[in-house]
Amino acid sequence: MAENAMTEKEFRTIRRFTKLFSRLNSAVYKLTGGRVMGKFHGRRVMLVTMTGAKTGKPRTIPLMHVPYEEGVIVVGSQGGAPKSPVWVKNLLANPDVVVQCESKKMKLRARQVDDAEKARLWPICVQHYREYDDYQRRTDRNIPVFVCEPV
Repeated sequence: MAENAMTEKEFRTIRRFTKLFSRLNSAVYKLTGGRVMGKFHGRRVMLVTMTGAKTGKPRTIPLMHVPYEEGVIVVGSQGGAPKSPVWVKNLLANPDVVVQCESKKMKLRARQVDDAEKARLWPICVQHYREYDDYQRRTDRNIPVFVCEPV
């Protein structure tokens, strides 16, 4: 069993809070070009706009900024929750995204990495947000990692 695993009740509470905070963060970030709410725990945040798997509507979420080559890495950690974030299904169904880091926007295509590539990329993720290691220890699921590259 995972170390300090999250209960279902904690998961539901965190999910509700995260949903509200993400909407607020995205709106303020867009208005200010990331000058306000562009950092979390002193680390840069980016906005990722994707297409909803079921609705086909654009969905924008703030995620930790993990630069990689000419694109970024996105990590479906959800704080070490027992389930992956809903947006993972969106990326699998519709991999084309727009990433905004501060005022710079990039059109990218996401691809989920396999375990071997994840092992190689994980130290890069942790370098940019060390809490990812804690999150992986907290859950039994294999946290999904996506590389987003220029189209």
